[in-house]
Amino acid sequence: MTIRKFKIHKEGYRIIMGLFVLLVSMNITAWIIWQGPTVMHFAGLGVSLLIFVFIVMFFRTPVRHVEPDPLLIYAPADGKIVVIEETFEKEYFNDNRLQISIFMSPFNMHSNRYPISGTITYTNYRAGKKYHARSPKSSELNERSTVVVTSDSGTGILIRQVAGAVARRIVTYSKKGERVHQGDELGFIKFGSRVDIFLPTETEVNVEMFEQVRASRTILARVI
Repeated sequence: MTIRKFKIHKEGYRIIMGLFVLLVSMNITAWIIWQGPTVMHFAGLGVSLLIFVFIVMFFRTPVRHVEPDPLLIYAPADGKIVVIEETFEKEYFNDNRLQISIFMSPFNMHSNRYPISGTITYTNYRAGKKYHARSPKSSELNERSTVVVTSDSGTGILIRQVAGAVARRIVTYSKKGERVHQGDELGFIKFGSRVDIFLPTETEVNVEMFEQVRASRTILARVI
């Protein structure tokens, strides 16, 4: 029996099919214009293949099973840690929180996962600007979607999907009142972006700046 290690995310079906039709059409047109195989034609085929493979890989979503643990907070996204600091969170908690931010390059897997199990107690989407996702002001000024998950013990975790300079769409599946489980899919961000997570200040951090993390694999922190 073959075990699939990843699949293509549903958010990518239309884009991949549309791109395939476009690239095939362009290459057929080039064949007609250049009247058969030429160096330019083969170069075009090579570039088309690279573009198609890149887009297919961008929409990959690995199958990652998680053994739920109420004391562990998993990374909600693949990428690099760019922020670990205490900050005032003013959208929902209105108090000091420990912020950990993960920058996702176009080469990272862009499916976002829930870091803990619990109940969705808040969701909010805001349109915004297109600052680079590494910029500190992107968390408050860029297009973003915010979700708060409250665990059975009462611990609240805020997860914010932030669009970057080239991101074109944030998708969030969360609904207020919904019960979710650690490792379930929260949403998807199309192209470069970041995910911020706001934790209680007494949380024990388990990662370092610029560390590469993986959603539902890397333990970001531990509940004390």
